[in-house]
Amino acid sequence: MAKNNGIINYQAFADVPRLLMECELKPLQGHRFQPTGFADLGPARYTAPDGTEMLLIESAQSVANRMELACWDQRAQDLIEPLRGLPYIKVKNKGGGHATNSLLEAHRINSEYIVGNHSDGKFKESFTKEIEYQSDGHVNWAKFRNALFKYDPNSLLHGCFLEEIGGRLRVTRAVSGFIEASGVRVAESGGVKNNIVQPELKGGEGNVPFHRSEFTAQRITAYFNLDLALLRGYGLPDDATSLLIALALLKIRRFLSTGLRLRTACDLEPVNGGLRITRPSDGFTVPGEDALLDECKALIRECGKSNLFANPPITEVEWKPGKTGTRKKSEEGAGAADTESGDEEDAEE
Repeated sequence: MAKNNGIINYQAFADVPRLLMECELKPLQGHRFQPTGFADLGPARYTAPDGTEMLLIESAQSVANRMELACWDQRAQDLIEPLRGLPYIKVKNKGGGHATNSLLEAHRINSEYIVGNHSDGKFKESFTKEIEYQSDGHVNWAKFRNALFKYDPNSLLHGCFLEEIGGRLRVTRAVSGFIEASGVRVAESGGVKNNIVQPELKGGEGNVPFHRSEFTAQRITAYFNLDLALLRGYGLPDDATSLLIALALLKIRRFLSTGLRLRTACDLEPVNGGLRITRPSDGFTVPGEDALLDECKALIRECGKSNLFANPPITEVEWKPGKTGTRKKSEEGAGAADTESGDEEDAEE
């Protein structure tokens, strides 16, 4: 681990397998909130072993996507300024502009636009060669993980499954989170979609009444899990491992500070002191967002000096438009988008 610089005592984590964190939340206004919904299921309701009525508000897949977005500057089409220099893979459109990238794609590096049929194939070829992958031989896991850190360190945090290269090239999530509510009750309401010109039109084109199911809860909690043993097991240089830890904590902090407007009718905020660590229980606290930004910025600089990153850090891939088709999606592919839905205004993957 990197030396303790006063912001994070990495040595304190040397024997800690996982860092578990919680943050109690509440609706920003009123008491009601709208949970995520799943196709053919609707709200994910369930009963705890003690009989408490529970509700999943946000899944692990969705929270992973939101943690990525918390570090992305949509206007600049780049990482937020303190994180620039951190590698990722950019997909250029036909005009040379930004089409998408490995941070925003549902399948991240395994995106069809990066290593799939809609890419120029150059990165796939060079990456396969760099990690010395052979379909009928042993995988050099050290080269694979070093290459992932080189081109997109975020893939080591959120996981990836490079089935477009080899069905064995998988990295599980190191940081994950979800939001659930306990002691829930349904809050029913409704409304009418008005047609002020011809209200009696049929087929949903006139006035249409609709119902709406929201919820109240005794408690809403966001849970986060950082697998430190997994990160240490990658055998990366100390500064690289420290960067992944600091970056994971920053993503959690920024998600809680900037990303809790989950849907039109689900806008939450932290309460009761915000983020706290539940394991280990030795008094360690997560540094603030500004301190973590400074820490990540310093470690990005050190990793760059040590030639651990691609040069330049943003690897460009050309989008190769083709026929629209279907592709096999792994149910276990880390970072895969949810088929969750919001309300009429907000539909999310």
